[in-house]
Amino acid sequence: MPDPNTVPDPNTVPDPKTAPDPKTAPDHAADAAPRTMADVLLARSGDENLGLQFEGRRWSWKEVLSESRIRALAAQQLRKPGPFHIGVLLENVPEYLFWLGGAVLGGAVVVGINPTRRGAELAQDIRFTECQLVVTDSAGLEILSGLDIGLGDDRILLVDETPYAEVIGAIDSSLPKGNLNPLPEVTAETLLLLLFTSGTTAAPKAVRCTQGRLASIAVRAAGGGFRSKDICYCPMPLFHGNAIMALWAPAVAAGASFVLPRRFSASRFIDDVRSSGATRFTYVGKALSYILATPSRADDFENPLKLGFGTEASAPDRARFEERFGCKLVEGYGSSEGGAAITVTPDTPVGSLGRSLDDVAVYDPESLVECPPAHFDEEGRFTNAHEAIGEIVNRSGTKGFEGYYNNPEADSERARNGWYWTGDLGYRDEKGFFYFAGRGATGCASTRRTSRPHRSSASSNDIPTYKAPSSMPFPTPGPEIRSWLRSSSAQMLSSTRSNSRASSNPSTTSVRSGRPGFSGSRETCPLRRQAN
Repeated sequence: MPDPNTVPDPNTVPDPKTAPDPKTAPDHAADAAPRTMADVLLARSGDENLGLQFEGRRWSWKEVLSESRIRALAAQQLRKPGPFHIGVLLENVPEYLFWLGGAVLGGAVVVGINPTRRGAELAQDIRFTECQLVVTDSAGLEILSGLDIGLGDDRILLVDETPYAEVIGAIDSSLPKGNLNPLPEVTAETLLLLLFTSGTTAAPKAVRCTQGRLASIAVRAAGGGFRSKDICYCPMPLFHGNAIMALWAPAVAAGASFVLPRRFSASRFIDDVRSSGATRFTYVGKALSYILATPSRADDFENPLKLGFGTEASAPDRARFEERFGCKLVEGYGSSEGGAAITVTPDTPVGSLGRSLDDVAVYDPESLVECPPAHFDEEGRFTNAHEAIGEIVNRSGTKGFEGYYNNPEADSERARNGWYWTGDLGYRDEKGFFYFAGRGATGCASTRRTSRPHRSSASSNDIPTYKAPSSMPFPTPGPEIRSWLRSSSAQMLSSTRSNSRASSNPSTTSVRSGRPGFSGSRETCPLRRQAN
């Protein structure tokens, strides 16, 4: 059985079910260092191996590239003056990936429209990102019905209707064969993606990702463990960075097969994995807990999964998943913004995010003073939470951060004093291991904070059509810390910090229940270190 107390490096993950097999042997499918995502995709132009699976249908990578080329030409034919932005409002269906590939080849920008946002907020997202075309289906059209998105009916393509199929077929039949080169203007600096953040703010925040940045992510991730014989199952929605950056792009770079379920389903997860032969997948913590809430079966361990990569899953949930399904899980910390990353190492303690290769630290965002390491007493109680918890900051600079679209205020909020401020709360122990302590948008006293970064994940509200059981437990590392953060977020990092530390019992922290400003009853929450 996998050791639940150790989260290994993805390069050295053992197969818990069998002796080494060809699927775990490294190959050199992604050895090149392309400058653009178009270079990465074009490397698959002659690849007859399986590239995409969806509901019983299969496409080779060569066929995927051909379909992408058709969408690139369709986009060019429909292009109007102004930003070449194409909004995609679809479930996880092949058309989404074909239009993503078309944007890669044709120099367009895909705007991932989040279908869980409705009404005026959704319309604002589309107008704010200056979409000149929206690709959707009949279900998406119903969501858009009555909204002022700034586009006429002729600028909305319905992929499940006959006229669309006729147009795509006509383009396909007229194409000269063999010419798959991207347009000349596709460079490393060409904008490729606009990914909306998960927070709700006065103005939408869309994270910019260029061709060069996604290519770098793809090749780096592919070189870190992806194999051409891998089969990558994508349960997370394609409008989020988790699916595109952590799975699709690396799969393209490695020449691995990509499996699309139409939407996330906890009850169908393991059956989908078996039917597709999936060897790896991505997750977020809440989705993992939904899977664990399904009834156990005697044959759960009999599946082809070898590795899962994700964020925000608790150590107990990871241990339960590994024991039940025999699949090693590797946690990572990062954001779609790309400003900071923390990596799990084999010696990472339970509940920790790991260490950072960059100059990442924890700071009080008001005083700009670095927070001291967390201190625990003999019984494992967290005795200095009020001074140890602060905002996670990358002091190496903002090189990986490409900014938000048309939102200089949000840009300046992330990039201050020459550093990148994640907006996430955390703390660091005396050995340099980081721990996540909450989202900073509402948990930080800084009145400057207007938004929070979008981590490469989806919240439960971002997973369309799936309703979690109302009594679902979500255990998390350091539950006492989470409880404290929820109830005292308005006080943390504020001028009342010193008073809060002046408790007569240093092993406990007295906090006020409820949201900021809520005058509820007082309670005492012991803050303990989680036992290994």
